[in-house]
Amino acid sequence: MVSESTAATLAALSVTISLPFFLYGAWYAIETEVMTWERLLHHLKFVVTGLVLTTAPMLLWMIPRLPGQFGGLAAIHAFFGLQAYALLVLALTGIVRIFQAKRQADLYRNPDPDADIGELHENMGAWRRRLRIGVFGYLILWILAYLVGIARFLMDYVF
Repeated sequence: MVSESTAATLAALSVTISLPFFLYGAWYAIETEVMTWERLLHHLKFVVTGLVLTTAPMLLWMIPRLPGQFGGLAAIHAFFGLQAYALLVLALTGIVRIFQAKRQADLYRNPDPDADIGELHENMGAWRRRLRIGVFGYLILWILAYLVGIARFLMDYVF
């Protein structure tokens, strides 16, 4: 059996390692002028890897331990983390609809750099807003949860 401090260190490392995957995935999508199917898959490889590196320790180690230590920084950490995932769900409600509209217009396999994706569907503007709010909100709250989690880790296992 792994000691609690070893498990905490592995969880902290996993979550820390996820940040570069999120940042590269976001940078790649922002820097891509025309999002093709191959570029979308490349972007998603990094974002999904970041999500796995963050979500696995949360589900396997953090959440099972939470009821026994609920209070103070643990409550703040859980609050920020849950809010981050709520905003991720908001982002997913936008991206799924955008994906469907672009796929129906065949803009992934036959990209048209001059196509205005805002004209693909009457709700495209709302879907893109959901995506932006969700992604930026997730990232901000993820960083806050991460900082509180690192503070907890340092106080509980280092100092």
